Amino acid sequence: MNDQDEAAAEFQQHRPRLLGTAYRLLGSAWDAEDVVEEAAIRWLQADRSTVRKPIAFLTTVVSRLALDQLRSAQSRREAYYGPWLPEPVLTDNARLGPLETVEQRESMSLATLRLMEQLSPPERAVFVLRTAFDIPYDEIATVLDISPDNARQLLHRAQTRLAEGHNRFQADTADHTALFERFLAATAGGDLGALQQLLAEDVVAYNDGGGKVRAALQPIIGSRHVLRFITGLVDRYTIDGSLLFVEANGHPAVIMSMGGQRQLVAIGARQGRITEIFAVINPEKLTYTDRQLQLC
Repeated sequence: MNDQDEAAAEFQQHRPRLLGTAYRLLGSAWDAEDVVEEAAIRWLQADRSTVRKPIAFLTTVVSRLALDQLRSAQSRREAYYGPWLPEPVLTDNARLGPLETVEQRESMSLATLRLMEQLSPPERAVFVLRTAFDIPYDEIATVLDISPDNARQLLHRAQTRLAEGHNRFQADTADHTALFERFLAATAGGDLGALQQLLAEDVVAYNDGGGKVRAALQPIIGSRHVLRFITGLVDRYTIDGSLLFVEANGHPAVIMSMGGQRQLVAIGARQGRITEIFAVINPEKLTYTDRQLQLC
């Protein structure tokens, strides 16, 4: 095996973690793939004899490339048609790096990624690198070309802003799964009483159609309005075929077709109640999960 082969093999060893880093920064799996492929090229072209810690070098390259993309992506998302949600990704089998801790799992969740759109690119980068991967502040400072004290301040600001809109550390996986299954059963069975008991008073439903398919153009806020919305869907449409249960973004989700519209549905939860309902209906945002399913 020559030097280039060894370098390529080492890159592949780190690829899931790098992809998980880029995805958390961008909220787009396809854009994350592009970033990681560009990082691979730069790694193979670099003078690797000067690199003492390959994963640190690669994380720096991926983070900087992703931040460049993020700055332009944020302006596009401000003009997005209807509520914006991240492209969902399947996360079983450590496809995008480890999800061994609560912090790692929640930093990948649809709820947290949606809220991270409120952060500046540096705040988002510090939050991802520190929370998801526990990277030391001095290394984060090198990635962003700032001081370690500044990195700490950015993390504090990011955590404060996220805490205003979301309780990041939610139910454990088993409780989350059980609540999600009860939600699906109540919805499919038209049991509105049971469904109402599952919803938090301040529950919010987000439907991301991106202007490609019919979807609610504003978040639906409050249990009464969400219940009415779900009731209208159940009365008007039927579920086409069977449900495909998956793990998406670290939590249980289901891929289904309702009224001819294919979608991925997931929930956010807190204290045994559903706080958020996410429906990704935009067909362009389901192409990555479709590819992942084909590769299974």
